[in-house]
Amino acid sequence: METGTFRYAWTQGFGRWRWTLAKLVPLGIAVAVAAGAFSLLFSWYYQPFFTQTLSFNAQVPLDAGVFDLRGVAFAAWTLAAFAIGALAGMLIRRVATAIAATLAVYTGLAVAAGLYLREHYMAPLLVKNASAPRSAWVISQQWYAKGGQPVSQNALSQVLQQGAPQLAGGKGGIPQDDPTVNQYLAQHGYTLWTTYQPGSRFWPFQWIEGGWLLALSVLLIAVGAAYRRHRLAGAPPRRLT
Repeated sequence: METGTFRYAWTQGFGRWRWTLAKLVPLGIAVAVAAGAFSLLFSWYYQPFFTQTLSFNAQVPLDAGVFDLRGVAFAAWTLAAFAIGALAGMLIRRVATAIAATLAVYTGLAVAAGLYLREHYMAPLLVKNASAPRSAWVISQQWYAKGGQPVSQNALSQVLQQGAPQLAGGKGGIPQDDPTVNQYLAQHGYTLWTTYQPGSRFWPFQWIEGGWLLALSVLLIAVGAAYRRHRLAGAPPRRLT
């Protein structure tokens, strides 16, 4: 693309669509298969950290740090990165600049998925005055007073300091996930609402994320192939500097 040699390829006996897809599709399949194999190896190695018997360094299956490295998500993210890079290369036609653009777009997409999109794949569960399951991905926790007003951690810490100093934690907060503390506050009119995604939704989330990433990858490759066919035929070659 950078030197314009694709024009010579187009003078051969096969069409532009066939040439473009022959370049992109086998490479896309290859990187997805390699990523899938790595994902299986990673899941096998990391499985002990997801067992309920481990109390140290236990991981939640939906944690952002490991979710997109397991199942079908890692292969889908790898394919999406390949598609983004292919389209960037066609649009920019400079290798180094296209690599930088690909990294920027991929990073932004990954951050947006982890912070905003993934938690909405399915409606989260809501529990009152109870802890979420250990394997759950806790999205939010908030204490409320009798009138329904949200209560800060500082205010709750002062309540504990005055009524049950033996239960109070450090300054500016309360002990987290302590049933005794939660029970004491509930008895004094405070309500804890917890929103979470259960760990049992790991595979539904995997297929949802893999599905929209696959659709995005196909769309990007199609857009790139169409651009190469219709826009680059008459484009003048660029001279390397």
